[in-house]
Amino acid sequence: MSLSLNVLIVEDETPAAEKLQRYLQRYSPAIHVLQVCDSVEGAASWLHVHQEEIDLIFMDIQLKDGLSFAIFNQVNVIKPLIFITAYNEYALEAFKVNSIAYLLKPVTFDDLKASLDKFENFRSQFLVTDHRAEKVKALAGDNSPKTFKNRFMVKVGDHIRSITTDQVLLFFADGRDVYLVTQQGRKFIIDFTLESLDEVLDPSIFFRVNRTYIVNITFIQDVVMYSNSRLKISTQPAWDKEIIVSREKVGEFKNWFDGKPL
Repeated sequence: MSLSLNVLIVEDETPAAEKLQRYLQRYSPAIHVLQVCDSVEGAASWLHVHQEEIDLIFMDIQLKDGLSFAIFNQVNVIKPLIFITAYNEYALEAFKVNSIAYLLKPVTFDDLKASLDKFENFRSQFLVTDHRAEKVKALAGDNSPKTFKNRFMVKVGDHIRSITTDQVLLFFADGRDVYLVTQQGRKFIIDFTLESLDEVLDPSIFFRVNRTYIVNITFIQDVVMYSNSRLKISTQPAWDKEIIVSREKVGEFKNWFDGKPL
């Protein structure tokens, strides 16, 4: 079974980052690199917003703007790390943080495999503990209601605005960027992935119809049958691109659109 992971790579040497990504794909095609950061400031800023989205961090130590240990002074890093560096003198300091391995360059695939095997073994043990905790929580009757994100902060030039979710026509991804689109048709880049939006949006109002779009039921004007057993959505206000419900999502979408529990 392939190891499924979302990872962050902190590495300022492009060839080293690309080599690591090749090794990760060789180890498991289900490993997804969500971001490559090449500086202390860039990594700290990204982790401030996206840390909950990742499972593991690969981190070089000497970056273009200083040692990566400075990241830990700016953000509370709670995810496990695998350090990859050309220097052996930082090993002791590396293990003062959440490091599970310290690999010296040039890293071989076998080095990486051993580290990921170790990580997966640790994670499997923690999952057993987590499942037990969830079972105890369920037996204790934790019925506290889940809260959902109801506004997003966006930049408008040098200004910032707050947009409430009832103003959002849809969200869409374009490459690595994710945009919020208002009912007036204005587009804003936001610091979320579609996967993370799935976790924070109210599922009774928003639905991810494919790899590109999350739609707001309030603005769905029409749904028609489309080719290959898919569905095509029209919105009001109108969106100028096709929004197609992927075939594997059609059944779930119909239940959502009908107000049935998902």
